[in-house]
Amino acid sequence: MFTYFHSESQHNITEPSVMCSLLIVLEPLWLFSVTGGSSGIGKCIAIECYKQGAFITLVARDESKLVQAKKEVEKSAINDKQVVLCISVDVSKDYSQVESVIKQAQEKLGPVDMLVNCAGMSVSGKFEEVDVERFRGLMEVNYLGSVYPTRAVITTMKERRMGRVVFVSSQAGQLGLFGYTAYSASKFALRGLAEALQMEVKPYNIYVTVSYPPDTDTPCLTEENKTKPLETKLISETSGVCQPEQVAKVIVKDAVQGNFNSSVGPDGYMLSALTCGMSPVTSITEGLQQIVTMGLFRTIALFYLGSFDSIVRRCMIQREQSKAADKRE
Repeated sequence: MFTYFHSESQHNITEPSVMCSLLIVLEPLWLFSVTGGSSGIGKCIAIECYKQGAFITLVARDESKLVQAKKEVEKSAINDKQVVLCISVDVSKDYSQVESVIKQAQEKLGPVDMLVNCAGMSVSGKFEEVDVERFRGLMEVNYLGSVYPTRAVITTMKERRMGRVVFVSSQAGQLGLFGYTAYSASKFALRGLAEALQMEVKPYNIYVTVSYPPDTDTPCLTEENKTKPLETKLISETSGVCQPEQVAKVIVKDAVQGNFNSSVGPDGYMLSALTCGMSPVTSITEGLQQIVTMGLFRTIALFYLGSFDSIVRRCMIQREQSKAADKRE
């Protein structure tokens, strides 16, 4: 199985994106392919799967980070037969190249059982201040960077009538927030792709999972925080920061179980219930829980939205007062 990851707040768009693939063979072994696996959530997912006996392919654009990640993943081996294969490629640029790389990986380790799309970029800023090229760049990496690897493995999965595909979106892919006009759009796109794809492949015993992690403690998030608008920072601070190991465990568990939605913590659960819409459900119980909790969660959400609007207004007033004071001087 081929796993490809695209992690949203792991990479700043001004930096090279890291894309990594992890291969997992379910019987007798897992074959995982993970993109974005040289750091952050992607690397932690690779480690989590390796601990369970997976064969892994890491695909990344940054070769030096890829080699270092390989060494870290290998420390978690549970037997001497496990393999970590590394391939350097940019999964967002050339589909034919991505297809060729995945073919090579499958020739060496076998067909992909799970593909985790975890490579990604993040940029924040006011709509009119974000360079137009960054809108394009985010759609290429965060959306097409998931489309290409998935397109390359789905035919084989359908032939084998088994497989898992994971798309790592973001809570910003469930709720549009100040400063994320470019980023949120690219993450919302993953949900539409996932819902349509799940309807197509479910008869073939293939299950799609969309993960919506919150802000996660990675070096790239620290870097991103340096340029976030004040409003975005204050809104982000209303929820906690998760550790990548925690997020990875949840994603792997939900993917193996075939859950369509994967969320972390109480806030994540509430957001997933609120935004479920016409999304597939894994069980009748899940659907009933969404029906029962919708009214309560919507009430709580209105308070959150009011708080966010208040933050934006206060920041605007403070800037106007500061400008007025500067003019008087």
